[in-house]
Amino acid sequence: MVSRNITIDSLLGIHLRPAGAMCEEAVKYKSTVTFGYGEGKSANGKSIISILASGVKCGETINLMADGEDEKEALEAVAQAFINALKDD
Repeated sequence: MVSRNITIDSLLGIHLRPAGAMCEEAVKYKSTVTFGYGEGKSANGKSIISILASGVKCGETINLMADGEDEKEALEAVAQAFINALKDD
């Protein structure tokens, strides 16, 4: 398992565009992609509903995780797609 912390700097928090970017990229990989947030909560990075339901706000940090045979590639690609989508605000 590999992981990376990402601080949400969008004033809108996690919303449809970055959630869609994360999900669209995550489904390309065999690895499980999730992120932890809040106090012990987690969201499925391959489910746009799960991502949006997290309700993560500006200034909060998520711990993006990938676990599986292509975990390193998945983590890097998903993180980059997500971060790029957050910057579009």
